[in-house]
Amino acid sequence: MADNQLLVEGCFELVKEHPLDQHSSPNFLMSSFAISSLALSVGWYSSQKTYLLLSLHKLDADKITTTLKDRKLFSTHNTIFTCFNLETLMGHLLNLLHGTVFFDKLCFSDCPKLFKPKTCSYTGKFAKFQKYNGAPLALQGSGELANHVASSLNHKIYISNGEELNGIPHIRTLKEFPREELFEKVVMVRFDSNILLKRECDEKTQSVFNAVFTIKYLHEAGAKIILVSDWNMNTPELRIGSVSDFLSALLQIQVVPLQAISCNKLPKMNDLKKENIHLLENLSNVKEEAANCLEFARVLSSGVDIFVNDSFSNSHKVLASTVGITRFCYACLAGFHFEERLCLLKNLSEVGKKPYVGIIGGGNLYDKTASFQFLTYRCQALVFVGMMSFQVMHALGVSVPRNLLDQKALNEALDIVRLAQDRNVQILYPKDFWCRSKCNPKQLQVFPSHGILDGWVPVDLGPVSLNEVSSMLTNCKKIVWIGAVKFVDASKYTNGASKLAKILDQLSQSNCEITVVGTTACKLVRYEKTSSFINMVENASVVWEFLKGRKLPGVMAVDRGYPFEINWNSIYSDPVQSLVVDIGSGNGLFLLEMARRRQDLNFLGLEINKKLVLRCLDSAHQFGVKNGYFVATNATSTFRSIVSTYPGELVLVSIQCPNPDFNKPEHRWRMLQRSLIEAVVDLLAYNGKVFLQSDVEAVAIRMKEEFLKYGKGKLYLEHSQCNGQSEWLEENPFGVRSDWEKHVLDRRAPMYRMMFTKSSNIREV
Repeated sequence: MADNQLLVEGCFELVKEHPLDQHSSPNFLMSSFAISSLALSVGWYSSQKTYLLLSLHKLDADKITTTLKDRKLFSTHNTIFTCFNLETLMGHLLNLLHGTVFFDKLCFSDCPKLFKPKTCSYTGKFAKFQKYNGAPLALQGSGELANHVASSLNHKIYISNGEELNGIPHIRTLKEFPREELFEKVVMVRFDSNILLKRECDEKTQSVFNAVFTIKYLHEAGAKIILVSDWNMNTPELRIGSVSDFLSALLQIQVVPLQAISCNKLPKMNDLKKENIHLLENLSNVKEEAANCLEFARVLSSGVDIFVNDSFSNSHKVLASTVGITRFCYACLAGFHFEERLCLLKNLSEVGKKPYVGIIGGGNLYDKTASFQFLTYRCQALVFVGMMSFQVMHALGVSVPRNLLDQKALNEALDIVRLAQDRNVQILYPKDFWCRSKCNPKQLQVFPSHGILDGWVPVDLGPVSLNEVSSMLTNCKKIVWIGAVKFVDASKYTNGASKLAKILDQLSQSNCEITVVGTTACKLVRYEKTSSFINMVENASVVWEFLKGRKLPGVMAVDRGYPFEINWNSIYSDPVQSLVVDIGSGNGLFLLEMARRRQDLNFLGLEINKKLVLRCLDSAHQFGVKNGYFVATNATSTFRSIVSTYPGELVLVSIQCPNPDFNKPEHRWRMLQRSLIEAVVDLLAYNGKVFLQSDVEAVAIRMKEEFLKYGKGKLYLEHSQCNGQSEWLEENPFGVRSDWEKHVLDRRAPMYRMMFTKSSNIREV
């Protein structure tokens, strides 16, 4: 706790060359209220530098901001102000620094850039999405501060309280999964019926193309495909037989319906023919689906090897076919449509293009307050074009008829306005409205926003409002429109939304990045647009949940991927030396001693506990270990993506004393899963070794059985270990014991060890 307090109360100025050189850029000031006040008094604060101010209390943050404004030092361009609780603060700083902080010396040194966030790009028929440089999930470094702290700050996502928006992890996608591993596998695809079962299903649209491509890609790879989804039963033509016919025509592949699917019965997967695609019955009829019944999910997944989620519109829901099923499949991936939609969602948080304007329609401001706070931190202007505009107008002091206000959202509207003013975010509200007479519904008249007469109700944006919106958007580089242009009543004579769609269509042709969210808005833009440069997300609920900072269950259930591209040249002095990987490296004593003894090998520890990784990196730095490194990650899902990029050979993988409960579904992230075993076997060099040991015999037996079962016939147990008496190795073959191994042997308990070798003479089965 002492280190934490020191970090919170300390004041660090991080400069590349000269700490107090006024011309150095960028600089960062991290402080509590007391230290920030001291910094102001001694003249450390300069408008020519970039600062990050951290405070544990919002009141302190407000005081410092006020002081800076009074001294004309505050600028949204050079100051990032956030409030943290202690736990969140520590997590952010550890992720931010990418290295070991020497608290006692209060100093940092430059080191080469080791890790680069992977791009969030989807290269398909229509578009390539901008990369998303998300917040790091793990600590990397060699005991020094990476010199890319400045760029890391720009990629953080902050909401109202300054906390990082971590609702979207880096996930495993079908595109990244080895294509050869799909052959003969039973793959269940949760497809999006809102995309593939629409009457006007246009294959030229981005969403339909990607959704179809997911299924065709799997089919061409030789997978046995089972399709599953839910659809509206009120439409007579959407019975399972007609749906299978419709999909057959769309895919140009025979889709065979599977009847009578229940919680207790599924067809035998061995009977499935890979020449055909199979369709399960409509899940709308199954109550266990919406309840995320684990028993139903287990039955649904029986015989299924790989699950592919391509139903992005349901990612905000907890369903058995999107969340529960992932507990029982050895690989859970995002399909091409899901991946592309997720990239669009992440892109909403990118602030590289400015001015960035949010156009907000619809109503119910009370439930969406957090979303607007998020947008306020990202956008330079907010344009209100729906019922929520009346709440904002009232908060700004504009006279608004009482019947147009949501009384429970008055305080929330005030908070949004204050936050926007504090951040110099412009708010634009309608200056006039088309209104309909209550007495004569056909009579329409334009009224100024502050002068709507009794007996009239607003139905559309007025001409002045549309002209003002058009003028503001002219120079924008990025726009998001979410929510319909909808007021108290609608009229067939109103066309404000259509005019707004035309404005956006014109802007999309002038290098302005536009994203439209919501069924109504997308329909209007699709009708008006003449270019293909507008991104559209029809399901607004998913986007609202994301903007609120909430985690999306459907996204969180998919396997994790590693979010960085590792620069091996910066980690090892000789990156082509053979590699040894210790999965679950713990406190790193085994790996560090091995690295000290074997300078001819490189050693990599993969450990899910970030604090342990930080200590290991610190130890490696202190002892001058140049051929040992540690990464904080869940190796179960990231082993392949990390190790496959290493330029040298993988000659040894060790797994020592895993959690004894690894085979229980509730401990899914700690399991020794099939996907990890297959990745190890695929990447291991011929004659390479796999060393397994545990102090629990049942765990050791289970590990041995799993490696033999999923080793593709390429692994064999070394006969020399048996000695005709025991099936276990009597001694540690490396002469180096892990910390836990020493503890077990000191209490005279047995260790159960085994060594596998990968042979090139055994044919894959």
